[in-house]
Amino acid sequence: MVVLDEADEMLNMGFTESIDAILAEVPKKRNMLLFSATMPAEIARITGKYMKNPREIVIGNKNESTANVKHIYYMVNARDKYLTLKRIVDYYPNIYGIVFCRTKVETQEIADKLIRDGYNADSLHGDLSQQQRDYVMNKFRIRNIQLLVATDVAARGLDVSDLTHVINFSLPDDIESYTHRSGRTGRAGKTGISISIVHVKEKGKIRQIERMINKTFVAANMPTGAEICEKQVFSFIDKIEKVKVDEAEIESLLPSVYRKLEWLEKEDLIKRMVAQEFDRLIGYYKEAPEIKIVDETEKRVRKETDRSSQGPEAGYQKLFIGIGKMDGINPKNLMDLINNYVEGRVQIGRIDLFTRYSLFDVEEKSAKRVVDALRELDFLGRNVKVDFATEEQMSRGSNKYDDGDFKRKDSYGKRPSQGGYKSRSNEGGFRNEGRRPFESGSGRGKEGSYGKRSYSGNGSYSRKSDHSSGKSNDGSGRKGY
Repeated sequence: MVVLDEADEMLNMGFTESIDAILAEVPKKRNMLLFSATMPAEIARITGKYMKNPREIVIGNKNESTANVKHIYYMVNARDKYLTLKRIVDYYPNIYGIVFCRTKVETQEIADKLIRDGYNADSLHGDLSQQQRDYVMNKFRIRNIQLLVATDVAARGLDVSDLTHVINFSLPDDIESYTHRSGRTGRAGKTGISISIVHVKEKGKIRQIERMINKTFVAANMPTGAEICEKQVFSFIDKIEKVKVDEAEIESLLPSVYRKLEWLEKEDLIKRMVAQEFDRLIGYYKEAPEIKIVDETEKRVRKETDRSSQGPEAGYQKLFIGIGKMDGINPKNLMDLINNYVEGRVQIGRIDLFTRYSLFDVEEKSAKRVVDALRELDFLGRNVKVDFATEEQMSRGSNKYDDGDFKRKDSYGKRPSQGGYKSRSNEGGFRNEGRRPFESGSGRGKEGSYGKRSYSGNGSYSRKSDHSSGKSNDGSGRKGY
């Protein structure tokens, strides 16, 4: 007889050749039974190679999750995943479950954080010795540990009854492993909850799991601090109501306790008891910022909104300038340009950078002054159009394609342009005093020099100089900077 426990996981870990070698030595006359919660392709290959006329017996549907398990998810920003885990644990005061992580390092980190924050937790992963694993598992089975943080491999074969929750801190790389995870709860006719903490990029994986297990995930609302505190208090009250009192053991102590507390009214006693038990928790959530659930439709709504919101903000005028990202423009050197050409202080609003042009907002009172000052702008040996943005130009910025090229747009919020200084050359160019541009390279919008101007990688503009000869390529003299 040959028994292969967790054969699918052995295949995932690269032991295919070892399994083939073992099964190749099994006598030809034999009975072979394979059991698996999932049926990956490699297991199916083994059945075809080493079994004669195999019959497949399916109990329920393939990879289908038990009907007793509710599947919910919280979609949050990646930076909020641990804070979300804490809220979930606090929201379910009687939780007894497993927190699944993807790697051993992540497993240990999350377990250490939970322990540091006062939770009854421990870790289970492949870096532990067998003795350590047994010790942790014994504590978990007798409920000395409320939360077990584990990897998929370490939790394989884990048989613990009455788990209330499975929490997927990280979704598994192998989608079929989700069935193994969620199957840890909801056993023996009891109900369970499988919770997944995901970020927006994992939305597609959630939908794949839904199709595989034939269940629908429910998007959960993030519990507020007030809701968590209320849950904790009522759980505490329930425990008080259900506590078994052995009057014989405490009878001798009661008279002294009564005398000590006789000056307190019943309401005062309850207030003090609740405050004593929950002062830390209430204080924490009183100061803790609420965690935002990511709106799955936010990107689509924002795109639709952008198409109708390309106009300037109130009190601003949107201007067009015929240079963009292909010219090396960024918000800083666009503001340098305005500072060099426009007298006085100019308040700049939103800046949208496109491939061949840019749009930027300036205060209405300064708009004409900016346009007039930039109207004769000469950039890289070409005249650059600067004018009030038309409706067509503003709406074109919202389209998928920009001047025939796929649009790449960067947007930036308000910023002041200091103004009050400028430095022009005799030919209408501009430069930043004290900065030395790069002089190598070529190509429009990159580090290099072009005719009258060069744009440098440090955001400055100047004429190109030939430091070795003091002359231009055509041999004529040229002033260097």
